[in-house]
Amino acid sequence: MSFNIALSGLNSAAADLDVTSNNIANTGTVGFKESRAEFADIFAASQLGLAQNAVGQGSRLTNVRQQFGQGNFDFTGNSLDLAINQGGFFRLNDGGDISYSRNGAFELNNEGYIVSADGKNLTGYTANADGELTGAVGDLQVSTGDLDPSPSTNMNLTANLDANEEEPGTPFQDDEPGSYNDSTSTTVYDSLGRGHLATLYFVKGPADNEWVIHTDVNGTPGGSIDVTFNTDGTLATVNGGAGTTADFAVDAADTDGMDGADDLEVSLDLASLTQFGTPFNVAELRQNGYTAGQFSSLDVGGDGTVFGRFSNGQSRVLGQVALAQFANPEKLTQLGETSWAESFESGAPLLGAPGTSGLGNIESGALEESNVNITEQLVKMITAQRNFQANAKMISTQDQVTQEIINIR
Repeated sequence: MSFNIALSGLNSAAADLDVTSNNIANTGTVGFKESRAEFADIFAASQLGLAQNAVGQGSRLTNVRQQFGQGNFDFTGNSLDLAINQGGFFRLNDGGDISYSRNGAFELNNEGYIVSADGKNLTGYTANADGELTGAVGDLQVSTGDLDPSPSTNMNLTANLDANEEEPGTPFQDDEPGSYNDSTSTTVYDSLGRGHLATLYFVKGPADNEWVIHTDVNGTPGGSIDVTFNTDGTLATVNGGAGTTADFAVDAADTDGMDGADDLEVSLDLASLTQFGTPFNVAELRQNGYTAGQFSSLDVGGDGTVFGRFSNGQSRVLGQVALAQFANPEKLTQLGETSWAESFESGAPLLGAPGTSGLGNIESGALEESNVNITEQLVKMITAQRNFQANAKMISTQDQVTQEIINIR
C-alpha cells in the first residue's frame, strides 16, 4: 500500500512542478496570470465512517487556482496598448464567441476594428456619427476618414468694457478708429469650412452704462447689439431684453470670400461681459466652427473613451472601451492565449465603463506584464523537487522492505 501512497505523492509533486514550470515559461507573456496548485489528502472512508486509527492513502491535486494579482506596467507609447489598473477584463468578440482577457496589446485591422493579436474584436460602447455614445455594446471600429467642416453658429465673449470710456465724437465707421472705443476679432467658419475674420466693435453710448456692439465679417456689417449694465457692472439687458444672447448674420452672396456657402448666422453669448472701471480686456472669444480636418491620431482616455484627433485641432469620440467583472474570476474557464470564458461558477459578467463600479481605469500606452514573481517560482520549484525526491525515496525504502520480506527463509 505504501507504493500507492508514495506514487500519489509523486504525482502531486509532478503536478506542482508542471504548474510552476508553466508559470516560469510565461514570465514574459503579456496579461498572463500565474496559477497555484492546490492539494488534498486521501482517506478511504465508508458509510460507517472513518476509524480512529485509519492511515491516509496519499494526496491528490484538487485545483489549479488562477491568481489575478496586478502585474507591473510596461510603458510602450503605443496608444492602442492598453492596461487595466486594478479590476476588470477586456471583452473580446470572435464571431459571436465572447472571451475575456487582460492582454491589452491591440491594433487596427484593415477594416478599422480594434483587434487583439489573435484577431478578436475589442468590444465597448459604440458612438454615432456625431461623436455621441449610444450606450449599445458592440465591436469598436475607428473611422480614419476626414472630418467634415462645421459652420460657426455660437460665439462666447468674456470681456470687460472700461467704465471710464467716453462716447466717441463721430458716427461709427469700421475704418475710422476714432469712431469706436475698442474692438476684438476672431475667425469664424462658413458651411464650406473657410475661415473669415469676424470683428466686434464696442462703442460707448450717450447714456451711462450703455454700449453698442457693431459686428462685421470680412468688412460686411452683421448688425448692431445694444447692451446695458447694472450699477455693479454686470450685464443688465441685451437689445432691451433680459436675455444674454443676441444674433448677428451676414449674407454669403454679399460677403467677400463666402461665395457658394450658406448665409452665416451666429448667436453671440454676452453673459460674461462686464463694465468695470478697469481697462478694456478680452479674456475669451470662442466660437464653435471649424474647417475640414484629416485623421491624425488616436487617443484612449482613462475612462476608456476612444478619441480620434484631426489636423484641424478637433477631436471626436469614436467609442468607449467596456470592461467586465465577475463575482468569482478564479473560476473562469481558461481558453489559452491569455483569455478566459464565462463559467457557471464564475457568475455572469457585469459590464461597465472603466473607473466605475469597482472597475479599474485604462492606462493607454502601457501593457500589463505577467504577474509571475520569478524568484518565488524558483523557490516553489526547489520545494516541489524535494517533495518529488522524498516520495521517490519512500518508494525505494518500501522496495527494500519488500525485498527483505521476500528473502526470509
